[in-house]
Amino acid sequence: MRAKLYRFMAGRYGVDELSRLMLWVVLALFVLSMIFRWGIFSIIAYALIIYMYFRIFSKNIAKRREENLRYLDFRYNAGKKVRAKKERFAQRKYYRFFSCPTCGQTVRVPKGHGKICITCPKCRGEFIKKV
Repeated sequence: MRAKLYRFMAGRYGVDELSRLMLWVVLALFVLSMIFRWGIFSIIAYALIIYMYFRIFSKNIAKRREENLRYLDFRYNAGKKVRAKKERFAQRKYYRFFSCPTCGQTVRVPKGHGKICITCPKCRGEFIKKV
């Protein structure tokens, strides 16, 4: 049976990160449909299941890979701001962060040096701040 499944899936795209996300969304929609008794959640969930299986069994590998890369790029860019805030929060004890008034670049400066002249690494603009 396993060999038949391998032969069937040969040349097909298979499961990727976007398919896994769709699976979790489908499960959440089914739970919501059971809680609220709204049929629209079930309809959307079934539509997602159909599209998910279409992607998994698709032989157009290049198109499915492109869709997955767009999703991964979106996920990475969405998490970039969260990671930056987390990193800044972890460094708050030793550093202060300022925005360059000229270009808007964030500049990290060590705490405890009093009033200093800060040079932006991007535009070489100078501004004075108390650290």
